[in-house]
Amino acid sequence: MTTAQRIWLTPAAHQRLQEELAVLRRCCAGEVSAEEDTNAIAVRRAQQGRIQEIHEMLVNAVIGEDPPNDGVAETGMVVTVRFEGAAGDDTETFLLGVHGADYGDIEVYSANSPLGTAIAGARVGQRREYQLPNGGTQVVTLVRAVPYGLHETGAVPLP
Repeated sequence: MTTAQRIWLTPAAHQRLQEELAVLRRCCAGEVSAEEDTNAIAVRRAQQGRIQEIHEMLVNAVIGEDPPNDGVAETGMVVTVRFEGAAGDDTETFLLGVHGADYGDIEVYSANSPLGTAIAGARVGQRREYQLPNGGTQVVTLVRAVPYGLHETGAVPLP
């Protein structure tokens, strides 16, 4: 038996998903008529798929509980990583979360993405590698990891 992965959500993201689910359920409430064209049927199927996706996120949601402020990259943490490459080192800051939930203005990378999987469990200063779609390898170093709640309030975490 497999256990569903817990999905970290802010209270605002949770509320937006509930609202989207209510709208989609209203849209899909009617019967499918034989006269509907293939485009309408495809739209209905896409809506039903999104309903299922949202339902699964809400069932497995951990709402508003920040992970510990321990500098370890995990879901619910705003992380800054440095990409090492021939063109120099670039940094990027993003929320390690789940796609399909709106977290506001911050970029979200899925914990299940190649980058998310590579940095999961990393501590500040640790280097990790992951496979790029072109077959190459990208080296990335975790520069910073703070809980989303501390990032949002602007609080500076302890080093």
